[in-house]
Amino acid sequence: MLAAGTQVLAQAAPQAVTVYSSRIEQLLKPTLDRYTKETGVKINLLTDRGGSLTERLASEGASSPADVLITVDMGVLWNAAERGLLRKVDSPALNANVPANFRDPGNRWWGLSQRERTIFYAAGRVDPKNLSTYEDLALPKWKGKLCLRTSKQTYTQSLTAMMIAKHGEAKAEEIVRGWVTNLATDVFTNDASLLKAIAAGQCDVGIANTYYYGRILSKEPDFNQQVKLVWANQGKDEGGAHVNLSGGGVTAHAKNPEGARKLLEWLSSQEVQTAYTHGTFESPINTKAEADPIVKAWGKFVPSPLNAADIGSHQPAAIRLLDRVGYR
Repeated sequence: MLAAGTQVLAQAAPQAVTVYSSRIEQLLKPTLDRYTKETGVKINLLTDRGGSLTERLASEGASSPADVLITVDMGVLWNAAERGLLRKVDSPALNANVPANFRDPGNRWWGLSQRERTIFYAAGRVDPKNLSTYEDLALPKWKGKLCLRTSKQTYTQSLTAMMIAKHGEAKAEEIVRGWVTNLATDVFTNDASLLKAIAAGQCDVGIANTYYYGRILSKEPDFNQQVKLVWANQGKDEGGAHVNLSGGGVTAHAKNPEGARKLLEWLSSQEVQTAYTHGTFESPINTKAEADPIVKAWGKFVPSPLNAADIGSHQPAAIRLLDRVGYR
């Protein structure tokens, strides 16, 4: 009788979901633990760099245990989908929760949080009225005043890909070449160092992801007296600020595709989005969710309407462009 009862319990237990993620484990795991608590579904989490995870999925093929891929950067998501590593999923809930420009038109992946990349400036040395667009930072007036992050990082690559999608490759190359000409110092390996360099006087302006600014402000609230944010490209016909993503999709060889879909739907829901982005200083992808108070204080902005998948598709060309202009 005991054995039979144990068998019934085992059959009743919901099937686990295996997640491959390039997100920092301590940022994602509390949310996944909450899902387990609410649903009883066990989550098996494996973390690594985005590129490593896509290569792992490709090499594992049909034997992969992964049900869900959660990663960062629209180029990485686009690449995973184009390589056949993600499957098409019919989910009215996901399509309702995630704006059309922040998801794959083929329903293979969806954004789960926004990662804005905009302009920062030294509060005591730059008049914000003189700042307007990414393109403007290529003009001679900013020579010797600009800080940038290395081209080896996907965030630089995706911003450049957005420029190609918006202007075409020739014009984008002219802009990026202007940025390189205007560099005040060597490129930075991360945005936190870049923002600190602005404060220290190494440069007057820079382009960075806003959540790095949020992380600094959470520990040093007065940092916004030294370095401030301005939303790029907010004027008429200027195209809006660049928004990158964290996002996810159901893997091509998922053993539990229904469980994977339900997890992504839950992650994109209003209440969970608020929790998912608080403390990470990203913006919720679900427009009904509340942003972290630090993020909210930066004010509303107009994002680029370009589709994330379209921008992602230009990333290979962006990498070649960055190499051509000597952007290190």
